[in-house]
Amino acid sequence: MTVKINYLKTTGKKANANMVLFVNEKFGTNNIKKYLSKSELSYINDLLKTCDLKKSLFIFELSSKKKLVLIAIKNDFKISDIENLGAEFYSRINQGKNNEYFIISESIFTKQNIFLGHFLHGLKLKSYKFNKYKTKKEVINISLNILGDKNKPSLSNQLKFKALEEGAFYARDLVSEPGNVLHPDEYAKRINSLKKDGLKINVYDEKKLKKLGMHALLGVGQGSIRGSYLVTMEWNGAKNNSKPLAFVGKGVCFDTGGYSLKPAKFMEDMTYDMAGSATVVGLMKSLALRKAKINAVGVVGLVENMVSGNAQRPGDIVKSFSGKTIEILNTDAEGRLVLADALTFTEKKFKPKFIVDLATLTGAIIVCLGSEYAGLFSNDDNLSKQIFKAGETVEEKVWRMPLHKNYDKLMNSKNADVQNINYVGGAGSTTAAQFLQRFILNKTPWAHLDIAGMAFSKYGGALNSGGATGFGVRLLNQLIEDYYE
Repeated sequence: MTVKINYLKTTGKKANANMVLFVNEKFGTNNIKKYLSKSELSYINDLLKTCDLKKSLFIFELSSKKKLVLIAIKNDFKISDIENLGAEFYSRINQGKNNEYFIISESIFTKQNIFLGHFLHGLKLKSYKFNKYKTKKEVINISLNILGDKNKPSLSNQLKFKALEEGAFYARDLVSEPGNVLHPDEYAKRINSLKKDGLKINVYDEKKLKKLGMHALLGVGQGSIRGSYLVTMEWNGAKNNSKPLAFVGKGVCFDTGGYSLKPAKFMEDMTYDMAGSATVVGLMKSLALRKAKINAVGVVGLVENMVSGNAQRPGDIVKSFSGKTIEILNTDAEGRLVLADALTFTEKKFKPKFIVDLATLTGAIIVCLGSEYAGLFSNDDNLSKQIFKAGETVEEKVWRMPLHKNYDKLMNSKNADVQNINYVGGAGSTTAAQFLQRFILNKTPWAHLDIAGMAFSKYGGALNSGGATGFGVRLLNQLIEDYYE
């Protein structure tokens, strides 16, 4: 699947070519008269009388060789509305052989010169498909010719959108790979290859992690024949030595649950249990590609949670990088163990302005919020508000959930400093977040995003066609753009 966008300086109507024109929300055709013949305009107006004008897009056959796409622009549109329009347009034209369209940019009558860029961005995001392992690939090429300079996105915006798309697609690619391909060894190599984009990469292998004392992370991966890693990605785009923004991701490449074994029907999707780390990697790639004017660091813990004679047992006690001891009551509550060491390491080494971690951490958050919102937990009201607003802008929504000392005490262990599950039961997502908060030692502003319901979609969404979503890449980029860049 390829979508090629060409910017052409010529304007005007095309005799026998598919055209895309924009009208007002009532589908008034006054502003598009000059692009159509009198007979075509009369024909379209007659058809519109029988159409449900609550819709946003219609495709009309003007002849055997020519289609007309009419797209309505709402008076009070949001950016997400524009991008969803682009995605809908892609979905409607993604079929057949005649897939060359001429988009008449002059017909975009809105005063805000952002419409076309976001429209094409939504279209590109929707066009993603992971068919790497299909032996017979369906090849559909779509060519979009943008006529005229009016409403054309600036070169800097074009580069920004491309960087965001590449970052989101890279995250989706990582999540879509099967566990036998993207194990921790391979994952670490792929991240290391991002040096070419300008990122500074450091890979901490098991030998280095043991020396550092990261036994919480190492314990999760000790049952696998694959290695365990902590990988850091640094982008220094600010002209000063300001504190970096830190993003931390859970990278459990496959999760059997360990000895607390998952049922088969829940295990088959556990290739995407590294989606939090994929978001961090995709975000860091985007920041490097668009030369973001901030300092940022991404930290990911990469492990495989397997069952073997050397695997971690329920009841084991490990010492984390923070010095706190952890009693492992359930080996399937493994992501928080990886994040515990990663969070403390990030705070201690980089002394960041804030830390945002992402993880497919709990099934409980899906029970609570479904696939509409990610769960947001935070020790900082201002950071929470910023993330919430950024999510609303790009329609990667979050909902703040509670943290409280009464939940926190449920994580106290009789035999160690902390236990990895709430043994009493209930509030699974909140108590998991309370566990993580214990490893933020210096009161750094911190937010935890539980993206278990958002990282993968079997049915597709507004800007994805099913499968890995890349959730969080655009959300965190918007957070940076709006408040820190």
